[in-house]
Amino acid sequence: MGLLGRLFGGVLLCAASLGLTGAAWGADGASHGDQGVTHMPDVTFTLRTSIAGGKLVFIGERGAITDQVNPDLRVPEGAVVQINLINDDGATHDIAVPDFNAHSDHISGKGAATAIVFRASKNGTFEYLCTLPGHKAAGMVGKLIVGEPSKEVKVQAPQIAHDPSQVGTPVGKRGPQKITVDLLTTEIEGRLGDNSTYRFWTFNNKVPGPFIRVRVGDDVTINVTNPKDSTHIHSIDLHAVTGPGGGADVTQVPPGQTKSFSFKAQHPGLFVYHCATPMVAQHITNGMYGMILVEPEGGLSKVDHEFYVMQGELYTAQVHGASGLQEFSLEKLLAENPEHVMFNGSMDALTKVYSMESSVGDTVRIFFGVGGPNLTSSFHVIGEVFDRVYNQASLTSKPLTDVQTTLVPPGGATMVEFKTDFPGQYVLVDHALSRVEKGVAGFLTVKGKADPAIFHSDEPMEMHGH
Repeated sequence: MGLLGRLFGGVLLCAASLGLTGAAWGADGASHGDQGVTHMPDVTFTLRTSIAGGKLVFIGERGAITDQVNPDLRVPEGAVVQINLINDDGATHDIAVPDFNAHSDHISGKGAATAIVFRASKNGTFEYLCTLPGHKAAGMVGKLIVGEPSKEVKVQAPQIAHDPSQVGTPVGKRGPQKITVDLLTTEIEGRLGDNSTYRFWTFNNKVPGPFIRVRVGDDVTINVTNPKDSTHIHSIDLHAVTGPGGGADVTQVPPGQTKSFSFKAQHPGLFVYHCATPMVAQHITNGMYGMILVEPEGGLSKVDHEFYVMQGELYTAQVHGASGLQEFSLEKLLAENPEHVMFNGSMDALTKVYSMESSVGDTVRIFFGVGGPNLTSSFHVIGEVFDRVYNQASLTSKPLTDVQTTLVPPGGATMVEFKTDFPGQYVLVDHALSRVEKGVAGFLTVKGKADPAIFHSDEPMEMHGH
């Protein structure tokens, strides 16, 4: 079964329905249990139907349960659980967890797929099974263990994800200055997820690289150092630079050397920078991208919170969810078929590693860019409307107002601003929503008193996450 057939669009959930599309899905898509389900599952498992040892069975797909027969599925109490099922033997099947009132539709034919989503609201050991007559007796039954931690060992590796709150100091009303920026290119095995790592190439050991903040008229010196233990040449191309290769023509730095150049910041705006050493796309996907903000004279208007978020892709030989060190796949890069799509470098950078918080009545500014190297992002915050969008990151043009979703191409950026009017957990996504299954999501948590004039429901509101 091809990779796209394994993408499950059900990670963005609402309590009433789950919208799933594509020929691989059954007629009803998925079924929720009777407990409340909010936006994102805490735990996702993928199973496929098969025949093993003369029995009908479920086989684990991805992560710690890969290739296990009827694997034990371990989840914390209270977790929102999504179980995806792929038909891999061609017979008619379904999946259910009766104790949580979760039942999928029937799927027939090899390659068909479905899912169930429910909240594991009580401790204990429960069955997941196929409800077709005779299939449980034939072997299609496993254990869902609620309240017992996973036995999967978390990796110990450097944290390469960039803290979104690290945005530098606003320039304010200062005059032009001489600014020096020191960048260290590194090649390190860093944490991709709880059970996986990747050999990232970075600026200053973070993905994205540092948020560079200057103003129009500044004279900026860039020093790029490539340590002697590197195995590749690295460089930098800043889209804010007027000059040969944006600086790349003079910063092809061999291991053990430093190269420098200076430029005048002539154009206000939010600009991407990236390594521009062949193969450029490989250097970018491995993590060598970031942004530089050139503030206009007088600086930007004051807001309560600023965040730095960039979207990128990884093309790995192993499938999404695999454990251990993930290896780069040139074939998938050239096919533009990433296994991972992330905000700020890792699978959970903005859902677990770092938090973005605001209070009711506060103003938020997000500097958003796409390192790529290939995918255009449909940037959206679920439950919010952007009050202002500085389209294409132009800070001298009149901003768009009242915008739901904004397109940002690879190597492009935008700046969005909005007031947080209501408490809750708001999810940052690329609205090409199957990519959420590949990791691209973030949480903005808003605290404070709810105003029923803005939003009201007699249904209980739940916040969950990491």
